Amino acid sequence: MKIDPSSPADLSAQIAKAIRDAIIAGDLIVDARLPSEAELSEQFEVSRPTVREALKRLAAQSLIRTQRGATGGAFVNRLSYQDAYGQQITTSTLLLSMNDISFDVACEARFALERACAPLSAQRRTPDQLATMRAEIVRQGQPGLTDEAFCASDVAFHRALVDGAGNPVMSYQLAGAVEAMQPLMNMITFTARSRDRIISLHTRIADALEVQDAASADSALLELQSYTAQLGQTRAAETSESVPKV
Repeated sequence: MKIDPSSPADLSAQIAKAIRDAIIAGDLIVDARLPSEAELSEQFEVSRPTVREALKRLAAQSLIRTQRGATGGAFVNRLSYQDAYGQQITTSTLLLSMNDISFDVACEARFALERACAPLSAQRRTPDQLATMRAEIVRQGQPGLTDEAFCASDVAFHRALVDGAGNPVMSYQLAGAVEAMQPLMNMITFTARSRDRIISLHTRIADALEVQDAASADSALLELQSYTAQLGQTRAAETSESVPKV
């Protein structure tokens, strides 16, 4: 593991990257103990506080864990998909909010990814996942349900659909689409959309998954995509019309 002292990049960031690269390459395996702070300080020719900052960066990414005591130190962590979901959601939310991504582009991406899960979910969804979708449909029909609660239920329904594919890699990749992208889309369309129509489409999706009818599930998702895109266009037009003319 090496760094470039002449580089303008922060030294602690370089050290963190060098260790992270070693973990990814398999040079440092899960549960392997990292060299001590003193050893790393000598290896990278930096101060111990700089090494300590690098280790904090890696711990924040859940790549390492620290233990106290005689057998303590820093160890390579076993990063689970569940642990990584939060980082994926945060990153996706920041990307969408800080860049000029159109509603149509976000809508197209989200549903393309989700529709890829539908055939697998039709084959593999568990009774618990199907029960979650059914429970969210019931919740969405409750009188007096707030817009915020309806949107949260909408996300939970689609999260169960995605997880029903039984593929943790796809679930991780779609964490950003469902739990970051979808809430932002809901914020734009919730005042214009028909809850009854959303509930009807959700029911069709759940019914199709229950009988393992992938084509019907895809058809309902495609209709939901078209409806969502239409709502986005309507809201954009309304917003444009409300802007005062100069």
